[in-house]
Parts: sequence; C-alpha cells; structure tokens
Amino acid sequence: MICKYCKNNTFYQLKNDYIKCKSCAKKYSLKKLKTDENILIGFWQNKTALELSKELNLNYKTIKTRFDEIRYKLSKFLEEEYFKIPKDYSEYEEFYYFSKKQKLLNVKSLYEAVNIIGFYSNEKVYTLLMPNLKHRRESKNEGFEEYLNWHKIYSKESYKTKLYDFWRFLEENLKKYKGVEYDTFFFYLKECEFKFNYEKEEQLEILKNL
Repeated sequence: MICKYCKNNTFYQLKNDYIKCKSCAKKYSLKKLKTDENILIGFWQNKTALELSKELNLNYKTIKTRFDEIRYKLSKFLEEEYFKIPKDYSEYEEFYYFSKKQKLLNVKSLYEAVNIIGFYSNEKVYTLLMPNLKHRRESKNEGFEEYLNWHKIYSKESYKTKLYDFWRFLEENLKKYKGVEYDTFFFYLKECEFKFNYEKEEQLEILKNL
C-alpha cells in the first residue's frame, strides 16, 4: 500500500485495525481499505454500482460515489497518457451514440445522439466528446441535421477498423445502464476507452495506482 497523502509505503500497525503512515502520520482503517479494494475490484470486473452494492451489502450511493471518483481519475490518467506519446492518427472517425432505449424506441435524430470523435493512434483508441446538439434543434438552421449526416467523418473501410470495434465495445458496455446523462457521459466514455485499450491485468495495476 502507498499513502495517498505523501506516497510513503511503510506503516505502523495500531490497535483496533488501524495503520499509521510512518512519514505523515495519516491513519487508515484496515476495514475501510478492504472495502475500497473490493469496490475497485468490482469496477475492474465491470459490475454496476447496483450489482456490487447487493454483493457487498453496502449502500448503493457509497459505491456509486466511489465509481465516479475512479472514472474521474481515469479520465485524468488517459489525458496524461495521451500527451506523452507521439501521434500517428492512422484512423479517425465520427460516431453518433444512441442508447439501447433510444434504439428500441427507434430514435434516429442526431439531435438526440451523443456525438463522439474517435482517433486510433499508436495502437490505442482516443476519444473526444463533442458538444451536445440538442440546443441546435431549437435554432433556425434548417437542414443542419442533414448536413451532419452528409459530412460525417469516416475512416476508409471503417467496418474493418479498430474504431469500429471500439464503437461496438462502447455500445455493449453501456447497455447495462438504464441511461447515462450527457453531463456524465464523458466519464463513462473514458472508462470504456481505458478498458478497451488495456489488457485486464494492466487495468488492475493502473487502477490500484490512481
């Protein structure tokens, strides 16, 4: 274990299942640390907060809050990794995401979709969430939706690309949620980006060090 306050890795063993950092004297509950570890493992195993709350017999809000914290840290990690590497952009394309519910209701308007730009560079997928289009529905830009359709960005032979695989992966992974609000969609998108780009064991190691 590493102290999250000073990055020290040596601790004193205290009574009542507590440990204390030898460097900054911060105390940690071993019970809470174990709970945090179980929540992290659940996130790594692709469980929803609701599923894990039932499995661990913990409050749903506690787990949801922890999951949100992990997604936020992942987004920062991915941003840092992106700026570290040289870019080759061998593939790039645009994707309009419709939820499972929207598809069942046969929603096809791009104003209702989540617009994403994807890049494939150095054997990893990177994504950029575009501004919400809903407000454009109220504008007087007639033909704007048709314009978007005609000018959608595609990779050559897009059905064979890694980005195509990622879009399918994204849709499949988000099916387990009843719905993801646009305001938080970015963090779910980054979670999928992370889980698509890294092998399972790599994921766990990275998550433990966030």
